[in-house]
Amino acid sequence: MGMTISKRIRHIRHTLKMSQVEFAKAIHISNGYIAELECEHRKVNDRIVHLISLTFGVNEKWLKTGEGDMFFKAFGEKLQRMVSLFNELPPKFQDYAMQQIEQLLNVTEKKDDPPANTPMETPNDYTAQA
Repeated sequence: MGMTISKRIRHIRHTLKMSQVEFAKAIHISNGYIAELECEHRKVNDRIVHLISLTFGVNEKWLKTGEGDMFFKAFGEKLQRMVSLFNELPPKFQDYAMQQIEQLLNVTEKKDDPPANTPMETPNDYTAQA
C-alpha cells in the first residue's frame, strides 16, 4: 500500500526538519491538530492541503495523490534551505528574521526604496554578541 496523505504530511515535516509545533505554527493551526492528522485520527481537508502547499511550496497533487515531485522545483529547494537555516536560529532571532522578511514585503508592496537610516528592532542582546 502506498503512503497516505497523512504520512505525506509527516514526510514533508521531517524533510523540512520541523517539529509538529513549528509546522503547525507555520500554517496557523494547533500542534494537536497536526498530530491528529499525522496519526490519521482526523481527515485532511482541502484547506489544510492548500495551507501546506502555499506555506512550504509543496505540490498539491503530490500531497493529495503521491504523484509528481514533493516540492515545486526552484521554490522547494530555496524553501528547504531557508527553513533549515531558520530552524537553526534561537527563537529570538527567528522573530527578528520574520520581522525582516515582513519589512521586505512592505517595501516591495510600496515599490519604494526603504527609507535610509530606518532602525529595525533587533533581539535585545544582538549588539552585545557582535
